[in-house]
Amino acid sequence: MEFLKLPKRTTGDRSYGLTSIADFGTPVGRLISILDDYSHIIDIAKMGIGSAYITPNIQQKIDLYKEYQIKPYCGGTLFEKCYQQNKITEYLAYLKKLGIEWIEVSNGTLDIPLEERLTIIERAKEDFHVIAEVGSKDCDLDMSISEWQEEIQIFLEAGCEYVITEGRDSGTSGIYEKSGQIKSELIDELIKGIDPKKIIFEAPTAKHQMFFINQIGPNVNLGNVKLDDVLTLEAQRNGLRSETFYLEEQNANYINQAPAH
Repeated sequence: MEFLKLPKRTTGDRSYGLTSIADFGTPVGRLISILDDYSHIIDIAKMGIGSAYITPNIQQKIDLYKEYQIKPYCGGTLFEKCYQQNKITEYLAYLKKLGIEWIEVSNGTLDIPLEERLTIIERAKEDFHVIAEVGSKDCDLDMSISEWQEEIQIFLEAGCEYVITEGRDSGTSGIYEKSGQIKSELIDELIKGIDPKKIIFEAPTAKHQMFFINQIGPNVNLGNVKLDDVLTLEAQRNGLRSETFYLEEQNANYINQAPAH
């Protein structure tokens, strides 16, 4: 019986309000137990770093995610490893063989020229849904706000479904300071000129997640979420934690007010 007034959440095969989890090698048996209960609040599953390449039961894991209507894809580090070794053609064939329909194009570790990334995106989008990532894993590299805005816009105009803002699984680079502090001015400026429904903000901790929920709304797209945290995150989105308690009353952002999709 539902009797509380909660923020309106997108549901089903939604295009925003996404929870993208990071799977760093969850055993299949345990994964089945988690998905049995929580698959309805997980949209995307990233097999983190380059772990997919050495996962012995990778096909079983991919098929499992797809069975639960979750979109699996490989972390950007594997893409960059293939780029470094001039194996992009083999990588695309590998993804197709596994039945993976999404691909991440990133430059978190390597400094891949923008034009080269755009060329790869143009090639990849013939067979895949493309997600581009902006930002570096090197916490000493700092992009200006205008550079962030420009790259994100370029990737969206190039046909990427979403753009991920780098944050690492530690929350210490990209949109975060070394200390883990959120670059709030950067986030404020990004969402002024770019539709936040097209951005997936990497938010590996509850503190990071609650910032974005309060700043953008319960239907903000969040990535690098730990599997064990998906229910807590959904509670936070629904104003069922102290730090997001008054979310429904505030209801100020248009993402909060968006109808279910």
